[in-house]
Amino acid sequence: MIKRTLYFGNPAYLKTKDEQLVIEMQETGEVKSTPIEDLGIVILDHQQITITQAVLAKLLANNTAIITCDNTHHPIGMQLSLDGHTLQSQKFKAQIEASLPLKKQLWQQTIAAKITNQANLLQQERIENKYMLNLAQCVKSGDSDNCEAQAAVYYWKNIFPEFLQFRRERYGPPPNNLLNYGYAILRAIVARALVCSGLLPTLGIHHRNQYNAYCLADDIMEPYRPYVDKVVCDIIRLNGNFLEMRSSFKNQLLQIPAMDVMIDGQKSPLMNAVQRTTSSLAKCFESGAKKNLYPEL
Repeated sequence: MIKRTLYFGNPAYLKTKDEQLVIEMQETGEVKSTPIEDLGIVILDHQQITITQAVLAKLLANNTAIITCDNTHHPIGMQLSLDGHTLQSQKFKAQIEASLPLKKQLWQQTIAAKITNQANLLQQERIENKYMLNLAQCVKSGDSDNCEAQAAVYYWKNIFPEFLQFRRERYGPPPNNLLNYGYAILRAIVARALVCSGLLPTLGIHHRNQYNAYCLADDIMEPYRPYVDKVVCDIIRLNGNFLEMRSSFKNQLLQIPAMDVMIDGQKSPLMNAVQRTTSSLAKCFESGAKKNLYPEL
């Protein structure tokens, strides 16, 4: 069963009773409840949300990712469980001891899958993609030729309409805001799945920033990024260049965990597909297998 994503964008008081999340809406007085065991991601996007320690403890015990947003409505933090798998220490050991050649091969597969999915999205948007497909075939161990960057130049130049004059910059003009929001949701999904698989989200196979607590999540989410891009393309198609963040846009981006994904020849919700990817990665670390499982857009 796919876990639910709950978004809170208005003042609310969150408490717990009988393993339920009890939600008291401050403006209307309405009271709702939902089983905590059904929740995969909770997004807190208002400065007047009050949440009890008991709620936090139960959400984390359920391995629910909790995302906190700032006063500009951008995600700035995430909480994850420290005890997501019964064989956690064994899996940590295998991850830490993974050989450099294995990591380079896994990164090669990751980038090839990412570029292929970017190319497939370009095709869906009726944009020439042969250059991208050729690049995907040329990725070497560890992506030593930096095909990822070469693909990014072509991809971001072509994926969005020309009138946007788009440049991918974290703090750049729209639709960068939509991409950032979608990627934050995706990052939470991947980090949560890594914890479920008994892996350390901090210890990456390629990303190594000492200030980044989610290096492995940033690695593994790469082939899934085009799914976020696809949602943003759909928003642009319907809204043109009027792309300042709205609640309707957030609602579309919040559907990312439930998007249909093809993985290993089977259709699956994206959240479930990510779990299959991270479980496959854990097996690679433990057994030395050199093939990780990624989706095909």
